[in-house]
Amino acid sequence: MLEQADPAPGDAQVALDPLAVRARFPALAREVAGRPACFLDGPGGAQVPDVVIDAIGAYLRSSNANDDGAFVTSAETNAVIAAARAAAADLVGATADEIAFGANMTTLNFLLAHAVVRTLEPGDEIVTTALDHEANVSPWLRVAADRGLVVRHAPLRVADGTLDLEALEALVGERTRIVACTLASNALGTIVDAPRVADVAHAVGALAWFDGVHLAPHRRIDRGALRADVVLCSPYKVFGPHMGFAAVRRDLAEAWPADRVRPAAETPPGHRFETGTLAHEALAGLVATVGYLEELGAPAARAAVDEHPGARRARLDVAFARIEAHERALAERALERFTAIPGLTLHGIAERERLAERTPTFCLTVAGVAPRAVAQALGAQGIFVWDGNYYALSVMQALGLEGHGGAVRVGFLHYNTLAEVDRCADALAAIAAGQS
Repeated sequence: MLEQADPAPGDAQVALDPLAVRARFPALAREVAGRPACFLDGPGGAQVPDVVIDAIGAYLRSSNANDDGAFVTSAETNAVIAAARAAAADLVGATADEIAFGANMTTLNFLLAHAVVRTLEPGDEIVTTALDHEANVSPWLRVAADRGLVVRHAPLRVADGTLDLEALEALVGERTRIVACTLASNALGTIVDAPRVADVAHAVGALAWFDGVHLAPHRRIDRGALRADVVLCSPYKVFGPHMGFAAVRRDLAEAWPADRVRPAAETPPGHRFETGTLAHEALAGLVATVGYLEELGAPAARAAVDEHPGARRARLDVAFARIEAHERALAERALERFTAIPGLTLHGIAERERLAERTPTFCLTVAGVAPRAVAQALGAQGIFVWDGNYYALSVMQALGLEGHGGAVRVGFLHYNTLAEVDRCADALAAIAAGQS
């Protein structure tokens, strides 16, 4: 493990070493039919590095206990929980007392939606978008039906798979209370201009409520810079364990009603939305996940320095700059290869000069071949991709694909290589040509 020191000048320009990165992920050594498995299923859940696996096992072996007890393993559990809150806060630019943990982002969003809706009045409005995962749409439809609210839905631009921001602005009015929007599409990879969305919401006194799940493994998230009131994240998309967390602006978390058992001790604001015992082993894994990302931001082993506020965030800044640079090379090669395959349609941003506007997640259809059949053919060759709508229901409806099995989703992460891009492209070309 690399020493945890401040990043040195120029670290962001140090290219990731794919072989060194891949050596940290045991799953990547798996083979299918005698060939290395090619994990391009990251948008549905990333693989995890060795330190995360070790941290989860170590907690269960030696510290497994409930919290707030008068004995050593419980004290160790308390320390794990505190460390996880700090790690989650640094990952998304929040404070530890704003963090709420849960089983997953979807569960947390339903819970938070039911909390905030108690502060609204019949006729109040919520704006969602056609670019979103259903986890940031369905909760609002549910609470709106319960409380007599109005849900308005901002469309996407089909030509390039981007959010129609002008249409969203037109939907926001004096009764708008929440604008719920993704930071990046889990289907198309499109990155949203979140500060602009937040400004539109705040101009009428509404909350900017962001789903950061898809963007989190690709770009640095900073709740303050985004001017977000709520940001939701799923660590298992960011090389961590299966769990979710939300960063809720402190004053909001203090004010919203929270469902808690009796007797409930006074807790920091965000923690009020945690019901029951947390998955402590997952929290240990989350701490290790953020530690792994820190290592990417400090690639040269240097003498340790005294920690100071912001040191970990500085290392994460560098880590994500390096991740973005590596993934941009992957995305450029993928666009070059995919757009040259006869019979293959790429949905979403396809111009290489617009790579900054997207993640390396690609939505594809092959003429005459059902998405499931494409995924099965690739899977038989050890290339793992998703098919269907991936709960991006409105995206598939807008593209006219929902009634046809959706699409194929190919997603690259920082542990993928240019060789894997080419391997996937070659296989897709053969399928499109009827050779596989």
